Amino acid sequence: MANKNKQIKIKLVKSLIGTSPLQRKIVAGLGLTKKDQVVEHFDSPTIMGMINKVPHLLQIVE
Repeated sequence: MANKNKQIKIKLVKSLIGTSPLQRKIVAGLGLTKKDQVVEHFDSPTIMGMINKVPHLLQIVE
């Protein structure tokens, strides 16, 4: 199970041009709007599920 106290950094590495509306909503739900933007979230199953839906657009930064 994920550690809820741990923060992870998520970076949008590809543009949203050409993606489906569902993928755009998932990325927006993570708080990402621009390419190369980085946001921090707690490591939870919900966030990891969102990341696993669009792994080709995102990168986890250490």
